[in-house]
Amino acid sequence: MTFFDVLKSISVLAILIFVHEMGHFIAARSQGIYANRFSLGFGPTLLKYQGPETEYAIRAFPLGGFVGFPDDDPDSDIPPNDPNLLRNRPVLDRAIVISAGVIANLLFAYLVLAIQFGIVGIPTGFNYQPGVLVQPTNKDSIAYQAGVREGDIVVGVNGKDVPANAESIILLQKEIQSHPNQQIELKVERAKSTLSIPVTPKLDNGKGKIDIQLISPNGTPIFRRPGNLVEVLSIAADRFQQIFIGTLLGFWKLVTNFQSTVSQVAGPVKIVAEGAKLAGSNATNLLFFTAIISINLAVINILPLPALDGGQLAFLLIEALRGKPLPTRLQDGVMQTGLMLLLGLGIFLIIRDTTQLEWVQRLFQ
Repeated sequence: MTFFDVLKSISVLAILIFVHEMGHFIAARSQGIYANRFSLGFGPTLLKYQGPETEYAIRAFPLGGFVGFPDDDPDSDIPPNDPNLLRNRPVLDRAIVISAGVIANLLFAYLVLAIQFGIVGIPTGFNYQPGVLVQPTNKDSIAYQAGVREGDIVVGVNGKDVPANAESIILLQKEIQSHPNQQIELKVERAKSTLSIPVTPKLDNGKGKIDIQLISPNGTPIFRRPGNLVEVLSIAADRFQQIFIGTLLGFWKLVTNFQSTVSQVAGPVKIVAEGAKLAGSNATNLLFFTAIISINLAVINILPLPALDGGQLAFLLIEALRGKPLPTRLQDGVMQTGLMLLLGLGIFLIIRDTTQLEWVQRLFQ
């Protein structure tokens, strides 16, 4: 992982934030609604350009972005009853503006997948090599404490070779699960060297567990050139559906089994770190990473939580049902509270993920 890999990953996040906010901006301006600010990031302004109607800015904290409207700007000279202010538009017009960021991220994810299949090719199989690519779930896991590291390839377990086929993950998983509280020997390939690592799975729901992710069989995918544009678009749609449904299931699991899944929630630092690793491998992985994060960003923003697009849509739904909006003071209070909670969560995740970076941990050893 190099500096340029990290820069590529940060660029992906910046592009996705830009796409999201541009969705809001285009939806507003195409309806004639005033938008006086377009910002990437929050906090102090680093760079800005004042256009005829809109100020474009890059700000210090890259945790998101926003499109500003002059509705509540005390310095605005637009009359409060102007029909082109966002708050004076019908509920449907406002709903289109608010939901446009999510729609933009979903469309962008599909476009990225189509580009990937169109340029890189369509996967047709796998060139299998012996072993399974693994990753400990965290630094406190049994696997990590025993010496297993991210990117290790387990080529043997308890004297048995891990085969070079699609069943390699199943074999390794069975060996681990069938030996609770019994020491097993993992044969690991790392940086062209072979290691023998003893590890004792813990008993969990009647099965052995070492807190390790079995990422994929060892090997490289095989691609073919697409036959035509229709095939590219069709396969991209199928892959988009798989990722989207998987993302929804992941969020549902987080809600229904919060205690066991909360440690897997990633903040900006971890996302950048994972993206940098993918960028260091090949462009195909980086494109796939871009599509996944774009879909995740869309799903997160549509959740009915204060300060997110979904929270604002919830207010619009209540307004449509009541025939009038909730009191402005109530809406502002809920939004400000939600924003503070989200910023607090963001700062917590940044600190947690930064302290878990290997180079940071080495500073305190």
